[in-house]
Amino acid sequence: MVSFIEFADKLSAWFGKAFGWLIILMTFGMSYEVFVRYVLNSPTPWALDVSFIMYGTLFMMGGAYTLSRGGHVRGDFLYRLWKPRTQAMVDFTLYILFFFPGIIALVLSGWKYSSRSWGYAEVSVNSPAGIPIYQFKSVMVAAGLLLFIQGIAQIFRCILCMREGYWRTAEEDVLEAADLLLKQHAEGKV
Repeated sequence: MVSFIEFADKLSAWFGKAFGWLIILMTFGMSYEVFVRYVLNSPTPWALDVSFIMYGTLFMMGGAYTLSRGGHVRGDFLYRLWKPRTQAMVDFTLYILFFFPGIIALVLSGWKYSSRSWGYAEVSVNSPAGIPIYQFKSVMVAAGLLLFIQGIAQIFRCILCMREGYWRTAEEDVLEAADLLLKQHAEGKV
């Protein structure tokens, strides 16, 4: 179980970080659009669609990474008061009853939606540029599969927590700037 958790966490982290670079592309794309629109008075017909596609892809492909790091929104006004074993039992039940049926529905309906879009080479109707969007529709399936794999790892985390009484968390891979500065200050490097 532990090796699968580590595999899923690394897979989710790789995809989350790889697609995180879309932020840079979005920034350059939108900066270019602002420049040509307001300085050159020559707006592009594709900028809005491309920004939607990149943001949607980033959002979808980062979901499994966020799940592995416990970053999704949780209404935890009661949850945080429970013992880890109780939390694990509740999480386990919710994953089985709600998470997996939802993810399976996302993959199956996304597959149908995506294959139909690929079948007629769908383009965006929001701009005159006719940006192809059928590739983007495949992101739903890929994101669903990544979430499914990470969900299995989360189930394994729940089982281990019910047995051991503590949560196994994902490896720390990102530090907040303030935490990094405090750590450097404590070590006398600043």
